[in-house]
Amino acid sequence: MSKIDSKDISIINLLVEDGRMSCSQIAKKMGNITERAVRYRIDRLLADETIKISAIASPEKTGYPVTADVFVEVESASIEKVAKELAEYECVSYVACSIGNLDISIQIFAKDNSAVYQFMTEVVGKMPGVIKTKTSIFPFQLKAAHDWRIPTSSNNGFNKIKYKK
Repeated sequence: MSKIDSKDISIINLLVEDGRMSCSQIAKKMGNITERAVRYRIDRLLADETIKISAIASPEKTGYPVTADVFVEVESASIEKVAKELAEYECVSYVACSIGNLDISIQIFAKDNSAVYQFMTEVVGKMPGVIKTKTSIFPFQLKAAHDWRIPTSSNNGFNKIKYKK
C-alpha cells in the first residue's frame, strides 16, 4: 500500500461525493492537477485497494426502511463463528467483533419492525453461543459510514464540515 498525500485525499473525497465524477471534472475542481495525473492516482488507489468504487443502494428506497443496530453477547469460544454466520445473511449490512461487554455489533435493514423481531428471535436468538442481544431501531439516519470523508485537518478530524443530505 502506498502512502497517500493531500492530492490523493482530495481525489478520494470528491469520489465519495460522486463516484461517477470524471477525471477531468476532478482535475477542474482541484485546479492544481492534470486529468492524466488524476487518472494515474485513481488507478494506483484502486490497485493497492486504498479505495474501491461501487454503487450504494438506498435501503429505504428499495423497500427496507427499518434500520436496526444489534449488539450480541456471545460465549467467548463462539464469537468468530457467530460473527461469520451473521455476515452471511442478506439483511445484515455490517458485522464487527468488539472488545468490551458486547462481543459483536451488526446492522440490519428490514421491511418493517416485525421482520427485525423475527430475525432476532428466530435466527440470532437461536444461534449456538449467543447469550443475549440488545437491539436499537433508528427512525432516521443523518450520516452513514459511506458518507465519511478522510480528514484534511491535522487535529484528528475534529473539525466540523458541511454535511449535506
